[in-house]
Amino acid sequence: MKLLRMILATALVTFLASLNPLVAHADNHSANAAALPSNEGIVVSSMDTTGYTYIELSNGAKKFWIAAPATKVKNGDHIRFVENMTMHNFTSKTLNRTFDKLIFVTSTQVKVAQ
Repeated sequence: MKLLRMILATALVTFLASLNPLVAHADNHSANAAALPSNEGIVVSSMDTTGYTYIELSNGAKKFWIAAPATKVKNGDHIRFVENMTMHNFTSKTLNRTFDKLIFVTSTQVKVAQ
């Protein structure tokens, strides 16, 4: 009976370990794996219009655009935002540009490195 329990326990541990083979390599990709929260990003570019600032953000491998009340940002800033609404295929008449996806936000905050 003890032998059967030991065999079953070994089989269970082996099975569980096989479910997540990336765990052993997590340290090698810690910089990429440590993506920011979904409401944060690093400023890639920005465009100012009357009343709004359009900001392209990078979060891990993803890039996306937000539209915020007029905000002073510079490339490389780490910002946090409060999402209000997402629009798909949004055309800005002021910029004469269509965004595949644009997140309208109510506020932004530049995070200061600690």
